[in-house]
Amino acid sequence: MKPDRNQALETLAVHAGRGPDPATGSVAPALYPATTFERDADTGTSRGYAYQRDGHPNGAALEAAVARLEGGDWGVSFASGSAATLALFHAASRRGEIVATADAYRGTLRQFAELVPEWGTRVTLVDTTELRAVEEAVSGDTALLFAESPSNPLLEISDLRALADIARARGAVFACDNTFATPVLQNPLALGAHMVVHSATKYLGGHSDLLGGVVAGAGLDEWHADVRGYAIGAGATLAPFNAWLLLRSLPTLPVRVRTQSAAAAELARRLSGHPAVAEVHYPGLPDQPGHRLATRQMQGYGAMIAFRHADGGAAAKALPARTRLFTHATSLGGVESLIEHRASSEGPDSTAPAELIRISVGLEHVEDLWDDLARALEA
Repeated sequence: MKPDRNQALETLAVHAGRGPDPATGSVAPALYPATTFERDADTGTSRGYAYQRDGHPNGAALEAAVARLEGGDWGVSFASGSAATLALFHAASRRGEIVATADAYRGTLRQFAELVPEWGTRVTLVDTTELRAVEEAVSGDTALLFAESPSNPLLEISDLRALADIARARGAVFACDNTFATPVLQNPLALGAHMVVHSATKYLGGHSDLLGGVVAGAGLDEWHADVRGYAIGAGATLAPFNAWLLLRSLPTLPVRVRTQSAAAAELARRLSGHPAVAEVHYPGLPDQPGHRLATRQMQGYGAMIAFRHADGGAAAKALPARTRLFTHATSLGGVESLIEHRASSEGPDSTAPAELIRISVGLEHVEDLWDDLARALEA
């Protein structure tokens, strides 16, 4: 399903939030590291800025760009993806309860377990791929229904349009973590979501050299105000340099994500036939439970793959140290391919299966990546 935009995504990625500098004509966006800005004679801020924590030119440009790429009308940038999700959950806590996907990023689950309850907010975790379970969990007391699709780390696919309908029917707001898909492959707002959230550290940044997060939405002025208020009040604003790096990275986002996704699809196909692999989690494979749904609501299947080692947890844990091109490291979305034993990365209380390995496919040639994986699996 193609997002409803006035221009193609490739064009928006190059031009959204950008333009020649009015003072110098510079085509490349300028970096504004200032922490404070001159006020007017009457103490006003007619030029739009007063103090960096409250907002700055680089952050405003990035927010406008991501909002337009997602088909929204506002965005708020944060110092990390975790800061972005926590701001969203704080806004929800002022309105009611939260229902959220159970297969989710470990940091998000930690927020649900340790931080959100401190606000007196009830969180119910459900399998958002099971609509009946969602319908039973969402009530008139629910303020926010939150989903990851594809999910982390099992790449499960939730029906975003159906989830949006369930939320609306009960007066709740629906938000989707779109980090794995990016606006290149999925547009939750066009499918009925009210807001999207990104760990911009991943594909939006794309070079493993910054931390950042963004919440974008359409309408919902009060939610927008609360999310931005949290960023300012908690001191969670994205730094100008990171915002500048992110805006620099967006023009290549469509090319990067589509190239990475094509390579991931081929690697997933080959892994599914390897004798050392018991199961592959990748929505692009026709035998996956979420394949038909992903084909309907996405424009590609993404560059993340999870697979289970046929020889169990010990073999899975040892595998990342045997790769040469895949770097043994946490995170995803960069130009370099990464591999990790997810349970070890998450720690002793991880819920990830012991035999699960997660890979983030970068921009290396797919044959070189396959040679590296096959050699490591056969060692």
